[in-house]
Amino acid sequence: MAQWTIDPDHSVAAFSVRHMMVCDVHGQFNKVSGSLSFDPAAPEISSVEATIEVASLYTGIQKRDDHLRSPDFFDVAGYPLMTFASSRVEGRGENRFTVIGSLTMRGVTRPVVLEAEYRGPVKSPFGDETTIGFTATTTIDRTDFGVSWNEMMEGGGLVVGNRVTITLDLEADLVG
Repeated sequence: MAQWTIDPDHSVAAFSVRHMMVCDVHGQFNKVSGSLSFDPAAPEISSVEATIEVASLYTGIQKRDDHLRSPDFFDVAGYPLMTFASSRVEGRGENRFTVIGSLTMRGVTRPVVLEAEYRGPVKSPFGDETTIGFTATTTIDRTDFGVSWNEMMEGGGLVVGNRVTITLDLEADLVG
């Protein structure tokens, strides 16, 4: 089984969440690391572990980023890392997989299911490295993880939606 290391310079964990019930706000975490055991011919014995540095959050608006890093949302001081560990991988046809595992955020661990697409392998034009890539998506309820700050809007509804779509774009390099 080939071993791969997630390339933190070319990987990102993005998210989107409804704001004031009318539009989606997007952000990302720019520091993602981890490892994979992966063979596209044997997905059922593959695995992944990933770590996200929560302080690497970026939405493009400093005031919003500071609020998201605060105890109202991610509480970076108390919970500096989010982690994902797979428990099972299932093939879903050519280059598509379902990855079942556990996401830990703010000290709360919950099961999640990621729908993933595999790309690669490719040989780097900058050396002898072999690289693979994945895009994986899931939707979670942020309140399941203790991320529950909100405000009621006049006329009903919430400022921040509870459903969050997460998209991981990962590049990984062959170990050894």
